[in-house]
Amino acid sequence: MTAAAETAPGAAVRVAIADDEVLVRRSLRAILGSQPGLVVTGEAADGDGAAEVAIRQRPDVLLLDIRMPGSDGLTALRRIREARLLGEAGVRAVVLTTFDLDDYIDQAFRLGASGFLLKTSPYEELVTAVRAVAAGDGLLAPKVARWLIERYRCQPAADAEAARRLDVLSDRERHVLAVLAEGRSNTEIAACLHLSVHTVKSHVSSLLAKLGLRDRVQAVALAHRARLTPPGYR
Repeated sequence: MTAAAETAPGAAVRVAIADDEVLVRRSLRAILGSQPGLVVTGEAADGDGAAEVAIRQRPDVLLLDIRMPGSDGLTALRRIREARLLGEAGVRAVVLTTFDLDDYIDQAFRLGASGFLLKTSPYEELVTAVRAVAAGDGLLAPKVARWLIERYRCQPAADAEAARRLDVLSDRERHVLAVLAEGRSNTEIAACLHLSVHTVKSHVSSLLAKLGLRDRVQAVALAHRARLTPPGYR
């Protein structure tokens, strides 16, 4: 992650909201707009509208309902990706989902979403997610991380290419990646591996750079495709 790709220090994080329910949009705007350093710059009621807002305004973070009548969140992700504006290029998407939409989540992963939250998440998690994604990190709700783990456990075998890619990592970076793949935060990884949070952040940045990955979300997916086994820290 390059410094240029992240929100400039001290600058307000610009957020756009896409949800088909007016009351939900108003609630999200009120929650986010009340937080220091966050400003809501646009709203949309469907996927096409979300894509137009993202392409026209280029917010730092797009809070995106995955399932909306007509054009959905996947439509928005495809259009923003086609415009070469998704992820490091400028707009990072945080997908809001319910937990019965496995296929939607899988497609959103592949299209380049940077964060996944359940619509039932408390507002503190929402604010944390927006800030984390704006800073260049990916974010997974714990239940989404568990879904991803179970999904790849169903694979008959490890993805050989994914496993080969991990050869560039040091043993410590592999350990950090394995624990990260359980959906844990930097603080939790530090506690598991008896490291400082600063050291964990350094290892995460290093492994993302070595693997050519955009963020933690991509790292989690790669680790599970490779069937990376967590170290015996328990």
